Amino acid sequence: MKIVSRNEELLRDALSCLPQPSSRMSLTSCNKLIRFEDISAAAFKIQCGVQKTPCMYSRLSKQYGMDIYLKKEFLQYTGSVKERGVLYLLMSLPQEQQRKGVIVASDSNFSMAVAYHASELRIPVFVIVSSSTAPARVKTCREHGAMVISYGTTAKDAQVHARRLAQENGYLYLEEEDSAVYLSGLGTVGLEMYEQVPKLDAVIFPAGGHCGLLAGSAAALKHLNPHISVIGVESENFPVLQQSLKAGHPTDDQACNNHHFYGDVSGVCFGSNSLQLTGKLVDKVVAVREEDILISMLRLLEYERATVDAEGAIGLAALVAGKLPELKGKRVAVVICSGNVELHLLQQCIARALTLDNRVCRFSLVISDCPGDMSKLLEVLAREEARVLDIKQERTFVMSELFTVEVICTVETRDKIHTAQLRNALLERYPTIAWTEP
Repeated sequence: MKIVSRNEELLRDALSCLPQPSSRMSLTSCNKLIRFEDISAAAFKIQCGVQKTPCMYSRLSKQYGMDIYLKKEFLQYTGSVKERGVLYLLMSLPQEQQRKGVIVASDSNFSMAVAYHASELRIPVFVIVSSSTAPARVKTCREHGAMVISYGTTAKDAQVHARRLAQENGYLYLEEEDSAVYLSGLGTVGLEMYEQVPKLDAVIFPAGGHCGLLAGSAAALKHLNPHISVIGVESENFPVLQQSLKAGHPTDDQACNNHHFYGDVSGVCFGSNSLQLTGKLVDKVVAVREEDILISMLRLLEYERATVDAEGAIGLAALVAGKLPELKGKRVAVVICSGNVELHLLQQCIARALTLDNRVCRFSLVISDCPGDMSKLLEVLAREEARVLDIKQERTFVMSELFTVEVICTVETRDKIHTAQLRNALLERYPTIAWTEP
């Protein structure tokens, strides 16, 4: 049954001006009008190759005063929503091109999805990476079945080499862009969410430079129900989408490329199609601070047992930061789109988030270097139920009077209120205490 909606006209207007096909070997030449039927066809075609991920009611709902449903796309095999667009893209290639193979040149979620699904479809796949690529990413691409080649010291070197190999050997060089095929695959997320959560008021997506998920899903959602509010979230440090919408064309801010923490969210705005769709169909784009993203990662780990990266956490960060007060009391779905965070980075992020959340704090004070004074300090901490994580004593470089020691203490508390209580208790006994602010 066809669902008729005035939003087909919006989609037609949004993509009335397509960019001219480029001369490079890519899928830009496959651009065409994205219709709701295209998204439906993509959903049917990829249903056996990707997970229909759950969209579950979250325990965070009471904390933020709304019914929150989390679309857990990080549960895809490669840990990313990009699988949807990649699989549909690969399945749509001519058989002759599938026989010759494809090649990509990055260590992104897109490349990992290409490596996995091309191997599953028995398409030869090559991934070109620079020498600076994390060993874990190289290992993962190889495990997915790709032939991984290290070339050059920068991502640009790898891209140039990949294009040369594509031209010489007949491979199709793939990079993440906004062909209608790719956007239709990503748009299946919106289709699923509409089916899984009845009476949705709003849906929140990650935005940033690679806004294909936002654009494709907005096309599906606005067709099915124009009253659903579609919201994009990007970083204040890299407001690529907002800048592009203001300028009316994709911006190319090189300063935001390849940021280790933000990953794909910090990329350049890669296509006019996604930008036009976003401008027509997306109701609001907001920006959040890095601190809000870190707190969001912590909340997802604690309440949902979900280990996600910045791209996966940025949608919830808008609620954490209070950027969307109009959604109070509403039914809201948030897309958790990626869980590919490196372990050493995860450790740093959680440690920093605990500090920002006022649950790990540090203070220093000078006490007498006499027997019993240290035990009195520990008694105060025990009485206030603070857990001591680390304690150091400095005698050599103390600039106070003789026979004193500077104590630097790191403790864990329950929350902001508990931290304030501890601080007041310590100030009563040690008026000169110095508190380290996060």
